[in-house]
Amino acid sequence: MLLHLPHILSSQELATARQQLGDDAPWTDGRSSAGPQALSQKNNQQLRQDSDASHRLQAMVLQALQREPMFLSAALPKRIFNPLFNRYGGQTKHYGSHIDGAVLRSANTGEWVRSDLSCTLFLSEPSDYEGGELVIEDAMNNAAAAQRLKFAAGDLVLYPSTHVHQVEPVTQGVRLASFFWIESMVRSGEQRRILFDLDMNLLKLRQQLGETEETTALTGVYHNLLRQWAST
Repeated sequence: MLLHLPHILSSQELATARQQLGDDAPWTDGRSSAGPQALSQKNNQQLRQDSDASHRLQAMVLQALQREPMFLSAALPKRIFNPLFNRYGGQTKHYGSHIDGAVLRSANTGEWVRSDLSCTLFLSEPSDYEGGELVIEDAMNNAAAAQRLKFAAGDLVLYPSTHVHQVEPVTQGVRLASFFWIESMVRSGEQRRILFDLDMNLLKLRQQLGETEETTALTGVYHNLLRQWAST
């Protein structure tokens, strides 16, 4: 399931992020964090993880995620890899086709996180740069069926980490984004989709009918499934 979540960050938070991610930020070669498979494909800059700017922005992004109920419903997060920040433009302008590592270790905390879901949080407006689309192939990793995404600043896209994806070359301007991974309480993507669909339809029923015996019973079904499938 690929999910677009708009307005994760407020205008004030976006302004803070852009100020922290200017030309004088502690940028490093993005290849320093790439695995062997991605090393030859990665050509961008990445904010130094141990910098004050990185710590401040990580806290801001994590707080924003916690106030977004649709993100919590879709991801059912058990662990979130500390958000990272990258920059594309000039000579460091693309990230070729790759698939994210299955298990990732945070340089900050030393914690291992299984990558069930990948996230990109856009920090630049589409008009700020040319190119730079996030291209995500389908479940069969079919390039012909890929989706090419370029969302507004503050928007987030959530998608399975099993999908091959890339960032196309930025031919003009600068593309800023945050990216991170989620280990879900529910490992199966099919089970997460069932729970998300049930939760969203329960929300619509409550809006239409209020709390009824039926919505209470279906809420019980949701939690019984979650109880059966979740690992905490």
